[in-house]
Amino acid sequence: MKNTKHDNIVEFQVSGSYALFSDPIMRIGGEKCTYQVPTYEALKGILSSVYWKPTFLWVIDAVRVMNPIQMETKGIRPIKYSGGNDLSYYTYLKDCRYQVRAHFEWNENRPELSADRIENKHHEIARRMIRKGGRRDIFLGCRECQGYVEPCVFGEGTGAYDEVPALTFGLMYHGITYADEAYSRETKGKMTVRFWNPVMKSGVIAFLPPEQCPQSKTICNMEMKQFGAELQNFSGLREFGEVT
Repeated sequence: MKNTKHDNIVEFQVSGSYALFSDPIMRIGGEKCTYQVPTYEALKGILSSVYWKPTFLWVIDAVRVMNPIQMETKGIRPIKYSGGNDLSYYTYLKDCRYQVRAHFEWNENRPELSADRIENKHHEIARRMIRKGGRRDIFLGCRECQGYVEPCVFGEGTGAYDEVPALTFGLMYHGITYADEAYSRETKGKMTVRFWNPVMKSGVIAFLPPEQCPQSKTICNMEMKQFGAELQNFSGLREFGEVT
């Protein structure tokens, strides 16, 4: 199940007791209910917590569902915007384990960081951070769903849906394209939300790249954050001695 198209592929397993993957619009208030499988944006966020630089963009190639899809509903007392507490029911995925395969591509919207486009350096750092469990805390969709990352070989081991030929999930949230991730004239200077129709084949969901998603909607105008050696916010890129 190897993908030889890219040389900077990373493979890892992420697991946790609970997960909540959903469209952010459905999290504004009231009840929260998870999708049955991880979203592209959630897995991209996990990988960004492992290792991220504005020089490149993580692209999620595929996810393999290892454990049976189970759900559990909990009574939660969230804080109300007007003060005090409320009572809501959140539906989580339970006992989650996924194998993920991804690669990175240079962010063409960041020409000012072209000197940092050293593929082997970023690839080796990412692999090392996966072995260490990530630079920042890992969450499976929501802050209360702690996750754990470790290296794996994508396709190894027995998955719960290896013998299921195909399983569809209908129209599903794919992710958000921010201004600094724009891939077309329509997405430049805007925040855009994407949707698609995932199909799991033998336990594996192969993700469409953002630019191939069949449906999208512009949310608002958005400006890119600027990075540069003369800007104070660039100093963080030197924190680990990775920029010359």
